[in-house]
Amino acid sequence: MRRAGLRAARTLVRRARKSHPLTLIMLLGVTVAISALSLFLPSLIPTAALTIPLLLGGLLLRFKPLVVLTFVALALGSYVMSERAAGLPKIGFVVTLGVVGWIVLTGAKVRSRLGVQGSRGESMLIELRDLLTAQGEFPRLPSGWLAESAIRSAGGQSFSGDFVVAATRGDHQLEVALVDVSGKGIDAGTRALLLSGAFGGLLGVVPVEEFLPAANHYARRQDWDDDFATVVHVAINLSTGEFEVRTAGHPPAIQFDAWSGRWTTREAEGPLLGLVETPEFAVNKGQLKLGDALFLYSDGMVETPRRDIGLGTDRLAGHAETLVAKGFEGAADELVDEIGGPGDDSSIVVIHRQTHPSESVTTCGAGRPAEAGPSRRSRHTVLRQAMAGRAKPV
Repeated sequence: MRRAGLRAARTLVRRARKSHPLTLIMLLGVTVAISALSLFLPSLIPTAALTIPLLLGGLLLRFKPLVVLTFVALALGSYVMSERAAGLPKIGFVVTLGVVGWIVLTGAKVRSRLGVQGSRGESMLIELRDLLTAQGEFPRLPSGWLAESAIRSAGGQSFSGDFVVAATRGDHQLEVALVDVSGKGIDAGTRALLLSGAFGGLLGVVPVEEFLPAANHYARRQDWDDDFATVVHVAINLSTGEFEVRTAGHPPAIQFDAWSGRWTTREAEGPLLGLVETPEFAVNKGQLKLGDALFLYSDGMVETPRRDIGLGTDRLAGHAETLVAKGFEGAADELVDEIGGPGDDSSIVVIHRQTHPSESVTTCGAGRPAEAGPSRRSRHTVLRQAMAGRAKPV
């Protein structure tokens, strides 16, 4: 009998969630029951319990049925309070119940514009946020390569105007695009969600040199008035280490040369996305040798109202220099935490070609390493042996 009762209760709940009239009838019954018990047993059931069906209605009902429930709750609450003995507070409770009803109705009105009710709208936003995060997960890379990314939204919001998309083309080429949408935090999050799906579909499908023109064409179709996006796009041959960098109004990539210990800015001029009908994007070609690393970053990492972007880039390179000893493992998260500006979205991508296959860290997901590599001394030994055995770098 107990199992049968539980099954009947579950069935009733499922039907109530699918049927709004049934949900309304149930909540009206609960409201009437609470009012009657509060009237005859005031010492056991407070009239304030009428807020419970109101809050449940805000989660389960659409806007019009919720208006009916709110009106009935206010009417019954006012009647119960009018029957109370003289000297007890009455008007204050009715006003409080009315304020609660107004808050619930306001939230339901906003959700009705989206076409959902209750917590389903929040669930949709959570799924969209997870989708945006999944777009930036790196595919599994061959032995000898490490890739990481980190994004921090302004004000600690869940949505960011910065996002990363990554894809592989065959077995020997990796493409990564770091995008910065105008605005920050939630204000830019909706545009970031729109562009991430489109850019993720283009990456690895269209030819490398056509990615930014295609992305620009898509951005122009949105007919934004004052909004735009900047992009840094890199394509890397995972067999030879050769790469191509193109930017659209974005800060340039920087390369760490393990052979000389120097940092090189990879300039590649190009206009902002969405502003020019037929833009031209310059290309900067280079090569990642053993031990080299390539950094892609947004302006939130290097630019503040009180700091020039050139000084910010030098500061970023200086802090990254301290991470060479551990092969840039965990560098993305550390750099975002230490260098990222507090008032702007900050993001960075670190791509590292390791010095020897024995220290390979296979990346999967968001670029987090699966196992640690050898010590700094062993890497330097490998470098010295490679330099002694080759007339020029690979």
